[in-house]
Amino acid sequence: MSPDLARDELVLMAQIRTASNVTLAGRIGAGEDAVDVVYKPVAGEQPLWDFPDGTLAGREVAAYLVSEVMGWDLVPRTWLRDGPLGPGMVQLWREPDATQEAVTIVPAGKVPDGWHHVFDGLDAQERVVSLVHEESTALRRMAVFDIVANNADRKGGHVLEMPDGHRHGIDHGLTFHAEPKLRTVLWGWLGDPLTDEELAGVDRVREALVGDLGAALAEHVSAEEIEALAERCDRLHAAASFPAPSGSMPAVPWPPF
Repeated sequence: MSPDLARDELVLMAQIRTASNVTLAGRIGAGEDAVDVVYKPVAGEQPLWDFPDGTLAGREVAAYLVSEVMGWDLVPRTWLRDGPLGPGMVQLWREPDATQEAVTIVPAGKVPDGWHHVFDGLDAQERVVSLVHEESTALRRMAVFDIVANNADRKGGHVLEMPDGHRHGIDHGLTFHAEPKLRTVLWGWLGDPLTDEELAGVDRVREALVGDLGAALAEHVSAEEIEALAERCDRLHAAASFPAPSGSMPAVPWPPF
């Protein structure tokens, strides 16, 4: 029988050391029905001067709620529950295909066909290299989601390349700020028109904000941030194209992976 993900015991398996906040791999249930998860306890969050309200865990849940309304399965199922280190965010584990790269570094001037150039820089050996990302429907959808969610931390490592070509986005603690804070490695479509399908996803979020989605988000982000989310949807629909960077923040997170 499938485990009760909200109530059954969450057993810790390992700590994910690459994360900036306490992040643990865990398991709910036993035997063949066990479900692998990621657990981020609120007690392990580092205070952030520019995201002082609410919790990062709550923002991760809010990102999942918006993803679900968009209808593109971008964010793995995410919820709040108690765990061994107290309340926190729990997310279904998604194992990526290690042979794929949706975002990568290539020698300068060697952008592969079907890929987008983002920017040039120097690697550890002082060689000029280019940050690039693939051209795919799945990654475009993630870029649209990041605009709507005002994601301030879309690193290449926050894109999970699934074996079937699908792309999941993770680590959405820095989202939904009321001020422009979009920082992403997915700038390859800057200025390109949005498709009707992409606009429909934006519109689904905007319409749902006056109903169940707005009520659910209010448990995790402020009223000002929900209002700003609605305004971003309106602007994106009106422009019908991928926007340019704005605000005082750098356009790309550092490090980009």
